[in-house]
Amino acid sequence: MLEHRTSNLTGLLLPLADRNLILPNVAVAELIDYQPGAFDLDTPPWYLGRVSWRERQIPLLSFESTCGDKIVIGERARIVILNALGGRPELKFIALLVQGIPRSYKLDSQLSYVDVPLCALEQAAVQVGDQVAKVPDLLALEELLVSAGLV
Repeated sequence: MLEHRTSNLTGLLLPLADRNLILPNVAVAELIDYQPGAFDLDTPPWYLGRVSWRERQIPLLSFESTCGDKIVIGERARIVILNALGGRPELKFIALLVQGIPRSYKLDSQLSYVDVPLCALEQAAVQVGDQVAKVPDLLALEELLVSAGLV
């Protein structure tokens, strides 16, 4: 007898200044308090410098700014450390600026896609609860850092 099963994933909804991102739990290594990054002036506007985490220097970026929007560092700003997925030995983690505490959501295989404008680093938009969340292209984010010489 075959049992009908929907695949259940747990996702994290990351609150940004002007949108929410949804990521699988396994993409996120840790949430840390906001700290200003140390950086040179001759860098792209979306690059916020390097932050210290577990005795490493991790590149910090603003996702909104990669999409052409302005950088917001609100009073609830935090940093999410993401596991880099591209297999590059020089890039194990990426730090992403978020505006608050990520929330966990159960996602099933029946995600409903939403037709909204996407920026180049967004793969899709989906309905999560009562909100629309964007699915970021994490490999393209890594490529952005590599091609800008920031790894």
